[in-house]
Amino acid sequence: MNFIAEFRKFIARGNVLDLAIGVVIGAAFGKIVTSLTESIIMPLIGWVFGDVDFSNYFLQLGPVPEGYSGSLTNYGELKEAGVAMLGYGDFLTQLVNFLIIAVALFLLLKTVNRVIDEMQELQGEAEDSAKQENIPTDPQLDVLKKILAEMRGEQAA
Repeated sequence: MNFIAEFRKFIARGNVLDLAIGVVIGAAFGKIVTSLTESIIMPLIGWVFGDVDFSNYFLQLGPVPEGYSGSLTNYGELKEAGVAMLGYGDFLTQLVNFLIIAVALFLLLKTVNRVIDEMQELQGEAEDSAKQENIPTDPQLDVLKKILAEMRGEQAA
């Protein structure tokens, strides 16, 4: 029974739930980026370079098994047949996916940090953030400001 109570306490923590929500949102974001890359960006890059499908860019390292009747230019079919290959087209696609995700996360983080900095600046300027509608309330900061004002008043006297 102690284990169950301890486990419930662990799960009820806000940061565990936040992490779970972040993982779910991250998975959904990953699908969006994959779709953006595979459906829009890679075809544009393929159009510029004259080929739409980077997945079929590979170097065949081993022989094709006897009895293989599929295409000799299809990476997926050859891989399934057990042919040793270097799939640099797939690697290129994954590299572009990574770069897109990295840039998107950088821009998102940059925007969030800018908004947080603006809010903290507004909180620092306000005497009581609870009285301001456009500033998130930080009761601890408000109390500390009041204590500081009282201490300064006592020192001046």
